[in-house]
Amino acid sequence: MTVERLACCPVTPLMPPAMKALSVSMLSADFGRLNEEVELVNAGAADLFHLDVMDGRFVPNISYGFPVIKAIAAKARKPLDAHLMIVEPDRYIESFHALGVAYLSVHYEACIHLNRTLQHIRSMGMKAGVALNPHTPASLLADSLHAADFILIMSVNPGFGGQAFIARSLHKIAALKTLIVRENAATLIEVDGGVATHNAGLLYDAGADILVAGNAIFGADDPLRAMAELKGAGHD
Repeated sequence: MTVERLACCPVTPLMPPAMKALSVSMLSADFGRLNEEVELVNAGAADLFHLDVMDGRFVPNISYGFPVIKAIAAKARKPLDAHLMIVEPDRYIESFHALGVAYLSVHYEACIHLNRTLQHIRSMGMKAGVALNPHTPASLLADSLHAADFILIMSVNPGFGGQAFIARSLHKIAALKTLIVRENAATLIEVDGGVATHNAGLLYDAGADILVAGNAIFGADDPLRAMAELKGAGHD
């Protein structure tokens, strides 16, 4: 079953969606070999291309913009999962849709009218996600779960790749999963930051549905094996 299909499946009150999906962060790719890196992800066990978009304002770093995403989209054979670490994300929703992005997440901390933003994303035919900084409690999303297709838990402070995983994130994932069940929502949980083969199983077992990994794949001696191991971690 594909990520796209699972993202829209109904759930029962005591059975939240369960899946193991992998979104590969292209921020860790070698941009001098971009076509080869995209083909590597195409060939592996990954389900999504994760695109970290940073503006130097919401986070203290600038990553890449529309030209690079367009180049990735031209070669990608898996859905694009764009994470907007930017101010005023509403200004660019249509532009990301035009590039073929399938999953679009905006930060809770950057949206004045969050549910309206999520409705806008969905109206364009994309899956709508809410990203939470490490200091933002999951409980704040109780009134937005049904407006979101997925919640992106940041397990590092956003802005840079290669950071150490914040262990407290496991409690946050579990708390969010409990909230999803309580609200009888079909919302998936995505986790980004410090994800590696040694903690992937713990994250899935805590309630994560989609893991984002970059350095653990592009920095591995065998990236294809790393993708497979990340997908196979945890209990079935």
